[in-house]
Amino acid sequence: MHTFSKTIAILISGIFCLSTVAVRSQTNPSVLNYLSPEIGGVGWMLEPTRPAMQLPNEMMRMTPIRKDYLDDEISSFPLIVVSHRIGQAFSLLPNTDNVITENSWNKKIAYDQSYEQRMPWHYKTYLLNDDVTVEYTQGKKAGMFRFTFPVNGVKNLLWNTYSGGINNWHFINDSTFTGMQWYAPEKGHEPIKVYVYGRFNHPAQNGTITNGSIVSQKDIEGESVKAYSSFKNAGNTIELRYAISYIDEEQAKKNFTEELINVSFEQLSAKAKAAWASTLGQIQVQGGTDAEKRSFYTALYRCYERMINITEDGKYYSGFDNKVHTDARPFYVDDWTWDTYLALHPLRTILNPAREEDMLQSYVRMYDQSGWMPTFPVLFGDHACMNGFHSSVMLLDAYRKGLRNFDFNKAYEGMRKNSTQATMLPWRNGPACSLDSFYYTNGYFPALRKGDTESVARVHPFEKRQAVAVTLGTCYDDWAVAQMAKDLNKQDDYSLFIKKSDNYKNLWNADKKFFLPKDDKGNWIDIDPKFDGGMGGRDYYDENNGWTYLWQVQEDIPGLINLMGGQKGFEQRLDQLFREGLDRSKYEFWAKFPDASGLVGQYSMGNEPSFFIPYLYNYTDAPWKTQQRVRLLLKTWFDDNIFGIPGDEDGGGMSAFVVFSSMGFYPVTPGKPEYTIGSPVFTNVSISLPNGKTFKVIATNASDVNKYVQSAKLNGKVLDTPFFTHNDIVNGGTLELMMGDKPNKSWGVK
Repeated sequence: MHTFSKTIAILISGIFCLSTVAVRSQTNPSVLNYLSPEIGGVGWMLEPTRPAMQLPNEMMRMTPIRKDYLDDEISSFPLIVVSHRIGQAFSLLPNTDNVITENSWNKKIAYDQSYEQRMPWHYKTYLLNDDVTVEYTQGKKAGMFRFTFPVNGVKNLLWNTYSGGINNWHFINDSTFTGMQWYAPEKGHEPIKVYVYGRFNHPAQNGTITNGSIVSQKDIEGESVKAYSSFKNAGNTIELRYAISYIDEEQAKKNFTEELINVSFEQLSAKAKAAWASTLGQIQVQGGTDAEKRSFYTALYRCYERMINITEDGKYYSGFDNKVHTDARPFYVDDWTWDTYLALHPLRTILNPAREEDMLQSYVRMYDQSGWMPTFPVLFGDHACMNGFHSSVMLLDAYRKGLRNFDFNKAYEGMRKNSTQATMLPWRNGPACSLDSFYYTNGYFPALRKGDTESVARVHPFEKRQAVAVTLGTCYDDWAVAQMAKDLNKQDDYSLFIKKSDNYKNLWNADKKFFLPKDDKGNWIDIDPKFDGGMGGRDYYDENNGWTYLWQVQEDIPGLINLMGGQKGFEQRLDQLFREGLDRSKYEFWAKFPDASGLVGQYSMGNEPSFFIPYLYNYTDAPWKTQQRVRLLLKTWFDDNIFGIPGDEDGGGMSAFVVFSSMGFYPVTPGKPEYTIGSPVFTNVSISLPNGKTFKVIATNASDVNKYVQSAKLNGKVLDTPFFTHNDIVNGGTLELMMGDKPNKSWGVK
C-alpha cells in the first residue's frame, strides 16, 4: 500500500478537487496496485492497447510511439496525443550522437519492456543502446519529461513533426522555447494549430538542419522542419517542462504558468497519482483473484481515457466551426459513440453524472456550431466513422436516468435533424442522399446484388452500403428519438419515429431466420449470412456477419423474441450462436472478418455489437445461461496479460463491458434506465456515488466455480427477476446475491 505525507495530501486536496465524486469516493491507494496498463498490449488481430499517461478525462496524453508491446523499439515520444488512435503532435527523441546528422532523426531507440513503468501518473523506460532513462508525468494541459543521460556523454533532444505542414520553433533564449505544429484532420476539415511553450532546466544550443547541414538557429519555420537542442556542460539530468494549447502561443504559456511553476517532477507525479487513487477508489472490491482485480481496475482506468476536456481558462478552440469560444462549462471532445454508447457512457452516468452532463452539453454546442449532432466528435470536428446516429441513444439514456443539466430540448432538435435530414451512409457526414430518400419511403436501406456496380458516388468505396447494419442501427436511433419525443410531450413526433423504429422487421427473413438484405425492388438477396458481403461483410453488415447482426434489436427485445417464435425459440437461437461452426478454416474466416475476434462459436467477444448478447438469456426462461456465458467470456478473453483484450479496446468502449460485467450487472438497452444481472466476479462491490450514497453488490460465496445465482435480494426484499432500475443504484442500497456451483434454473424466470 502506498502512503502520502500530510503536507502532500493537503496540497493535493486543494489543487485536485476534480469533482464531487473525487471528494466523496474512497481514496485507498491500494487500488493502484492492480493497474497493469500493458494488458492487451498485443492485439489479437487489430489494434493493441497503449498505456496512456494522463489525468482522468483530461487533455494531456502521452504514450510512446511503437507498434505494440512486443515492439522493442520506440520511434518517438509525442508531447501530446491529440486524439485517440488518430494523431499526435510534437515528436521528441533523446539522442547521444556525437555529431548530429539528418539520419539522427530517423533512428529508433531500443528499450527494455520489463524495465518499463507505465503508470498513468509516471512513465519510465530505459533506452538500452544509449544508456538513457526517460521519465514522464503530466497535469491537465502540461507535462514534464526527465532524461537521465550518461554523466559525461552527449545529450541531445531532437524535435520533429507527425503531420507535416508548416511548423515553427522559436527559441526565446537558451532554455525557453515556443512552437507550433499542424494537426492534420481527415478530408473536409480544417487542420488544427497546436501550440507549445516549454523550458529546459539547463541551457541548450538550439538549431535545425538545412540542406543536410546542422545550423545553429533560434527561429525555425518551414515545411516539416526539424529542430534540435544540444546540452553542453550540463548535468546528466535534462528536464523538459511544457504546456500545450489549441488556442494560441500565449495561452500555452498561461497553461504552463498555472500548472508548472514551483512544482517539482515528483510533486506533479504525486498529484496525478492522488487523482487516480481518488477516481479508481470510487469502486472498492473484495474477493476474486488478484488477476481479476488487475483486469477490473485496468479496465476502469481505461474508461477515463475519453472524452477529454480541452477548455483552457474558460476558452476552447472548436473544430466544429473553427473558432475560439468562451464558456463557463468545460468542452469535451474525442468520443466514438458507435463504441461508447453501449457501456462507457452508461457507466459514467453512475460514477460521474455531472461530468457526463458536461459532455452532453458539449455535444449540444457542437450541434449549434456545425448544424449536425455529431456521432464521432474529435478535435477537428465530427469524424465520419462507422454507421448510425447513436449519440441519439446516448442522449436519451442520460435524460431517462435523470440527467438534466444540459440543453435537452436543443439536443432533441439535433437528434431529430439527424434522423430526418442526415445521410445514413457509413463513413459519410452531411445531408441525405438518394439512398436515404429510398429508406424514408421504403423502410429499409437497399443493397446491391453480387456483381452489381455501385451507382451512388457518395458510397464509401471500402465501407460500402452496409445495408442491413444501417437499417438495424437506424431503427434503434429512431426509437431513441421517439422516446425522447414522448418524454418531451411531442406526441406527433413520437408517433412518427416509433413507427420508423419498426423498420427492422422489413429485413427479417422468416424462412432463414436472419436479417437479410433486399434490393431496391424489394426482393431478397440470397447470401450466406456467415460469410458473404466482402471484406468485413460490409456490403450488408459491418465488421461482423449475420450471426452478430441477428441480435441488433436492443430497443425491442420482445419484438425480436416474437420474430423467433417465442422465448424458447429465442433461447435455442442464442445457444446456437455460441455453438455454430465457421464452416471454413479460421484462416479463411479471419482473412475476411478480422474484427470478429474473441470467437465462441459465431459469437465475437472482440467487437462492440456483441457486448449485450450474452445477457439476452435473461429475457428467456434460462437466466442461468447468462451467468454461465458471461463468466466464461471474462475468464477466457480478459485475462491480465498482454493478450488480455480480444479486440480493439477503443478507449474505454470495451473496458466498460469488463467493469460492468465484473460487478455483476449490465445495461442491455441504453435508453431504458434499467440493468440486468449477470454473475459478479467479486464477493463485494461498493460504489461510492456522487450524491454521498453507496450502492453495493454482495455476492456471497462467489468464486470461479460458484458463478450461478441461487437467490437475490434488493435492499432486503426478495428479488425474483434479473432486472433492477437506475434509481435503485443512485438511491443507494444493496443487491445481495447468493451464489452456488450449480444453476438454480427457477431463479429469475419471467
